[in-house]
Parts: sequence; C-alpha cells; structure tokens
Amino acid sequence: MSRIHLLSPRLANQIAAGEVVERPSSVVKELLENSLDAGATHIEIDIESGGARAIRIRDNGRGIDKEDLALALSRHATSKIESIDDLEAVTSLGFRGEALASIASVARVTLTANTEGQSEGWKVECEGQDMETRLTPAPHPTGCTVEVRDLFFNTPARRKFLRAEKTEFRHLEEVVKRLALSRFDVGFVLRHNQRVIHNLRAATTTQEQERRAMMVCGSAFMENAVHLDLERNGLTLTGWVGLPTFSRSQADLQYFFVNGRVIKDKLVTHAVRQAYRDVLYHGRHPAYILFLELDPSLVDVNVHPTKHEVRFRDGRTVHDFLFSTLHRALAEVRPQDQLDQQASVREIEAGPESLTQQAPMSLQTPSVPMSNYYSSAAPTAGQVSEQLSGYQQLHSGLGALQALDMPPASSFGAHEEQQIPPLGFAVAQLHGIYILAENEQGLVVVDMHAAHERTTYELLKVSYEQQGVVAQPLLVPISIAVSEREASCSDECAELFAQLGFLVARAGPETLLVRQVPSMLRHADTEQLVRDVLSDMLAQGSSDRIRTHINEILSSMACHGSVRANRKLTLPEMNGLLRQMEATERSGQCNHGRPTWTQMSMTELDKLFLRGR
Repeated sequence: MSRIHLLSPRLANQIAAGEVVERPSSVVKELLENSLDAGATHIEIDIESGGARAIRIRDNGRGIDKEDLALALSRHATSKIESIDDLEAVTSLGFRGEALASIASVARVTLTANTEGQSEGWKVECEGQDMETRLTPAPHPTGCTVEVRDLFFNTPARRKFLRAEKTEFRHLEEVVKRLALSRFDVGFVLRHNQRVIHNLRAATTTQEQERRAMMVCGSAFMENAVHLDLERNGLTLTGWVGLPTFSRSQADLQYFFVNGRVIKDKLVTHAVRQAYRDVLYHGRHPAYILFLELDPSLVDVNVHPTKHEVRFRDGRTVHDFLFSTLHRALAEVRPQDQLDQQASVREIEAGPESLTQQAPMSLQTPSVPMSNYYSSAAPTAGQVSEQLSGYQQLHSGLGALQALDMPPASSFGAHEEQQIPPLGFAVAQLHGIYILAENEQGLVVVDMHAAHERTTYELLKVSYEQQGVVAQPLLVPISIAVSEREASCSDECAELFAQLGFLVARAGPETLLVRQVPSMLRHADTEQLVRDVLSDMLAQGSSDRIRTHINEILSSMACHGSVRANRKLTLPEMNGLLRQMEATERSGQCNHGRPTWTQMSMTELDKLFLRGR
C-alpha cells in the first residue's frame, strides 16, 4: 500500500456518486426531492432513452440566486441545515448536500434558475471530467431547471450495468409515483421520449386525492381499500390499506411514508404483517399507501446514504400503534363499507363532474345498524359455549343461525318494504356450496363454508378472550439452555409470558425453566416457541408467536365446526348466515385469507348478456 494521501475532488465525488447515483431513477429521486424542498407546486420531468441520454426536471420553486449557482454543485453545500442541532429534527427530504455534486461528477449537468428578486435567470454548466463551472445569463421564470445528459459518460464501467431502456424507465417511473403519492398538493408531469406518461394535477380534496391514488395504484386497489385517519399520543396515521382479499403475489404495491419521506423499514413491515396475520392467504403480500406523521425529533433519517431507512427513537411504541390501528381497521370493515367504497370509486372514475361529497370508507364510517335486519345480532353466551364444547359437529340445524329472526320469504320483491341489507336476501343454494342472494346492487355469491368458518372463528376468539387463558402446570418443568442475553430478556418479558399462560423462570445465568403452559398449547413445541418469542422480543421489542399458535388452533376448530359442502340449507338458515356475516369482524375473508363473498352488479350482468346494445 502507498502512503496516506488526500483524494482528488473528482475521485471523491465519483465515490460519493457510487452511493447516491445508482441508475437514472436515483438522479430523478434526488432532483425531485430538491424541487419539493424548494417549495415547488408544479414539476415537469422529461426523460430520453430511459434517462441514460437525458433527464430534464423543471419546477416553479424558489429557485437559486446567481451567487449560489456554482456553489450548489459543490460537495456538502446545502441550504437545508446549518448546525449539528438541525440534524436532530430534519424536516426536508434532502440535507446532505451531496446530490448535485455527485450527479455532476458522472454526467453533463446544466442548472438554470431564477429567483423572485432577480431581474434575469442564470445558467451554470458542469461536466464530470474537470468539474469546472461556467456561469452565463439565461432566460428563466422563477424556479429551477436541471438537465442531466449522458449519465456515466466518463465512467464506462458503470454505464455497462444499466439495463434496457424500458427497465430503467420503469424504475424511474416508480420514483415519480412514490413522490406523487407523498405530495398530493404538487402537480407532476412525466414524459418519456416526448410522450406524456403521467399528468397528475395537484389534489387538495379527498376525492382528488383518491383519484391520484387510483391513477397511481389502479382502481382495483381503491375499490378494495380502507381509508384511515387516526391520531394517538402524537402519532398520526392516514392513507389507505387494502383488504386481505386484495393481496398481491409480490410486495409491489406497498408505499409507506414517514413525515412525507418514502421508506422501507423492517419494523414497519413486521407491524403490517402482524395486522394481517390471520386474514392473509399464505405467501401473499398486503397492499397499502400509508402516511405516518410524528415529531421529527423522534425519528432519525440520517442512517442511510439514500435515506430509504429511518430509525425511530421509540420503535416499540410506533410498532404497537401501527399494528393496533391496522388490525382494528381491517376488523371493522363490513360488507356495507365495501359496497360504499366501490360505488365511490365508480363515481371518481366517471369524472370530476360526478363527484359527490360522500366520505371515503374509513374507521369513522358507521355500519348500517344490524337491528334493522334481525332481532338478535349477537350470539348469546349459551350459543358461544355450545360452539366451544361441540365444535366437532355443527349444531343441529345450524343452531345460532336459526336463532336469527329472518322473514321466510324467498324473493327480493317480498322484502321491498324492508330496508335491504348489504348482502341482500338468499334466493337459492348452488350445488350445496354457494348461496345466491340478491341485494340492491345485483347478485351476491357466498361461499357458505368459508363464510361460516370465519363467523365461527370470530366467535371462538371472543369466547377465548372472555374466559381468559386456562393454564396447565407441568409435572416436569422444561429446561431450556439460552444465551445470557436471552435469559435477561425472559426476565423483562415475565409479565408478557404470564398474561399468555406461561410461567418461565430463570434457573441460572443461561438456563430457563418452563413450569406452566396454556392448556390449549400443551401439545406444542414449547421450547421452540419460547425461543421464537425471545428472538422476536430481542429483534423488534414485541412478539405474537403465542397468540398466533392459539389462533391457529381456534382456526382449526372453526374449520371442523363449520357447515360442510353439500349441506342443504333452508332459506332462513342461509339468510341467518348472511346476517351473521354482516355483523362479524373480518367476514370478507375466511381464516386462510380467501374471499367469502363476491358481488356482481346489474351493470356487469347486463354486459354479460349484451343488454342495452
């Protein structure tokens, strides 16, 4: 090795560029963040050849003074922070002062700007080879235009790693989508090879914001999304979370923002997965657009060069808030809410002139009173007890379902004077598997086993919570060898274990004794379960392993205790199941995440038979 020496400015900038500028989409991200930090309300992005040939971004922000133009291309030059104290509460998207210098070191950059107080605009040009700048006057309105040409022209090895034009543009477009979702108040125009790809107007009202979210994520997502707007203990969560039945094969429709900054965080991902734990189909991924707002001093955004990751000062509080909020939101969705949201999306798709003041589906949206549909919505304590003790065989005649006071009529017309419930009234049973019902919108098809499995499962969970955990002492305690760190964690988690029916005692520096387990888990692998809980607690400060095992057993009980295929139901029994679905949490999907019912509107049915043509 040679002696220690200082790196040349050019080499230092290119090393920094390796952290910041990975591909054209990285350039667009940094430049768009600068535009947003400058207060822009309208941004136009022009791309050529996927961004490898040219990137041009123009905004109407505050602009840059003539005296600062050349300085803006220098390393560690920024207007966003001044002292170490500013890092404690960063509110801007960018603050390191490396983006423009890094980009200029690997591309040909032209920066043109004007401010409100200047009489004319000015332009500065810079090429990566020598980093020398040239300042000349240039006409320009208030704002800034950055043009980046020939990316990696002076680093051929980096240029070889660029993908096909279509691939690079897809990454670039995703960056624009993320920032468009983070700032509804800003208009975005994206062109590729002189063709308009996105023209997103600024959105201020709820309907306009839903329209933008729909344009970015698709109408299918918005039709199956729950709107959130909740605040607790200084934490605010807003946005949309997709229903479990609208799951994805990949995690490609997940947008999470912290104080307007898009992030990918393990703690957040874990909290979301927990909220979907017993409603998501195996191997599927939830879809969501969520915005978390909190005091900037409680989150560190300076933990990654690209600022994709953050660190929360109190991660457990954030985790519990996200989990409880999303878990409750998904539980409170009823069929009426889903139908209302679908109608709202259809109005948005029809155009601005048809938008009404109807509120989006949210936690504040009241469900239709169940008393309008039947006389006894909630099962009695005796019915719950009966389900627990005899879940192997369904009660004679669907017990709880028959108890519901439903009219015996079988046609929609016979109920015209009544208020029509969301899932309508049953008219027939198909092949002993599906219930056919008609409501105001058209035809409802229900998978009777899946629906009854979910309602039974929720009854079992309620009963389990009401009765509490029944614990069973072990004749021979189970000894578990652990690390000293895990043993100390078990001392801290003693109360948690006790609440869930476990008695875990420390028998030595690296030894634990399990003296008691929940009776429902007496046949489980206790040692592995305790190890998994301790691992979760050390990793993210919480664990749902025990609760998950209990729910798996209750789910299995519900499956065995639910009505089976080819069981002939009477109309009152079918209507009773429909009413119970309307009153049950998470009734839109079975215990395995599959849908329990679907709606076909009259418009869709008319299209099938070419009516009106």
